[in-house]
Parts: sequence; structure tokens; C-alpha cells
Amino acid sequence: MTQSPPKKLMNKVVGIEEALAHIQDGSTVMFGGFGGIGNPPTLIKGMLDKGVKDLTLIGNDTGFPEIGIGRLVSQGRAKKLIVSHIGSNPFAGQLMMEGKMEVEFSPQGTLAERIRAGGVGLGGILTDIGLDSMVEDGKQKVTVNGMDFLLETALTADISIVYAKKADHFGNLIFETSARNTNPLVAMAGRLTIAEVEEIVEVGELNPEMIVTPGIYVDLVIQSKGVDWKWAWE
Repeated sequence: MTQSPPKKLMNKVVGIEEALAHIQDGSTVMFGGFGGIGNPPTLIKGMLDKGVKDLTLIGNDTGFPEIGIGRLVSQGRAKKLIVSHIGSNPFAGQLMMEGKMEVEFSPQGTLAERIRAGGVGLGGILTDIGLDSMVEDGKQKVTVNGMDFLLETALTADISIVYAKKADHFGNLIFETSARNTNPLVAMAGRLTIAEVEEIVEVGELNPEMIVTPGIYVDLVIQSKGVDWKWAWE
């Protein structure tokens, strides 16, 4: 069972062990990043080392077998995925076909908006994406001004894990280039949000104009031990 979120502190920087104490077997974990880029590798390695299993993972994709969130998937630690695609991780397809892991597909833009809705307290969104296709199976249709929409429910998680370039001690976050993809949305949608960051500075050192995720959304900050993926220019 996931522990209650800690009180909002001015100094949210903790060690990896304290952060991992909030992630248990059966937790629903939402992650930022795309194709492994922007996933928080130190937290993911910590989850592997801790041995957590039966996770429900929510995020854009399953990365690659040895990169990012894909490592949890390929080692069979997830019982369910809510993602936009799994094509870059063959283990995900294998586990799904063998009935060992449930996969709920959500169109990428719809998934992002479902996460955003969860983060801001909405019950869901209305979209015409997926109408008259298999995407609409089991979903409620709503007619607005004569147009049909699907009701896509909001997504939240026990824990959100994100990766950022810089954080101050209060958890204000700055992201680097493509790592800004889904991380800001994911940071809002967790009952407890843990940020793994490359550099931690004192409160007041970040340019306020550069802060993307305000610290009010972040509960804990840990120092990254380095990434297991490469930027596009490397």
C-alpha cells in the first residue's frame, strides 16, 4: 500500500531510499518521457533493485528493453500498462500476447490530455479521436451541439516519477529540450510526485521565467546518478 504523501516541505531533497519507500508492490506509477528520453533512470533502477512488482505503469510508451521504463517492463514488473504504444519494446508485446500483462492503449494526444485532466482535477475530456473505431469500445458517447464525442476518463497515479534538468530545494523544475515532453503533465497527476534531477540548487537561484513545473506539484527531489539514454544529438 502506498504511504500518505509527506507534508509539503521547503526542502524536499531526500535520498533514493526515502523516495523508494513510497513505491510498493501494486503501486500505480506514472512516468514522464518518450522512448526512454526523459524517463528518470535512477528511480527506475532503484525500483528494480528494490524488487517491486505488480505495478500499473502509465506513460507515453514502454521505451526500449534496456532503456528507461522499458527495463521494468522487460523484467516483468508490470501487471498493466496504460500507454500510447509498445512497439519499441518487444517484451511488452510478448507479455501482452501471453496474457501476462494487460495493456490499455490510448491515442497519444488523448493520453496526454487524460493525464493533464487528472492533474488539474477534471473527471475526463471529450474528444472525437477514435470515433467509429475500436477505440470507442466500452466508452460513453456524449453529444455536444450536435457533434458526438467520446468521454475519456482522467488519469492519476499513486506516484509520479519525472526527470528534470534542474531543481531547487522546493522542487521548482526546469526541463531540458525533449525531456519537457510529458514530464510537466505527469508531475501534476501523482498523489505523490518524485523528481529526479541532474542538478539541485538553492531556492532563488533558478530564473523564474525558466521554471516549467512549480514546486507545489513536487513532493520529493532526488539527485540523479546519470541517464541510461542519449539525447538525439549525441
